[in-house]
Amino acid sequence: MAATSVASRYARALADVVQEQKLDADGTGAELASLLAMLDSSPDLKKVWENPSIPAPQKRALLDAIAQRSGLTKQVRNFVAVMIDHRRITMLPQAAQEFRAEMNRRLGFVDADVTSARPLGDDERRELEASIGKSVGSSVRATYNTDPGLLGGTMVRIGSTIYDGSVKGQLERIREKLSAG
Repeated sequence: MAATSVASRYARALADVVQEQKLDADGTGAELASLLAMLDSSPDLKKVWENPSIPAPQKRALLDAIAQRSGLTKQVRNFVAVMIDHRRITMLPQAAQEFRAEMNRRLGFVDADVTSARPLGDDERRELEASIGKSVGSSVRATYNTDPGLLGGTMVRIGSTIYDGSVKGQLERIREKLSAG
């Protein structure tokens, strides 16, 4: 079975728990992100959790210490413990990403990465999110970045689709048309 589908199965199970117990989906996602950041910053922790020769009870004891120190909810702690027990902890980053995507689907959101030539004001952000939402038929959760190299306008990425409304993109399209004939 492909790693993505396995990670997706774990993510759907966590999403089910979040919905059934009426937990904060954003908070759960933030806990997973915090745990992943901790793993990235601690190669030793990652080695221990990924080492098949270390028994699962020892790994769970380490998880419990981390959960207590960092305030992980019981549900996130149990989710990670199940991944440890089933030797799927290497899939935690994919499962966290799939969890966010699954919760977005269930709640009717899409993630959009917006890059603009200059920082956008609150009114511009609301207007842009409403416009994107109308185009894709969902509410939008946008993250914003700036890139002065765009010269003006914005680029929006939703999944693998890019909507390029930047001046740089328009100039490139004009150049392509002129060189084509």
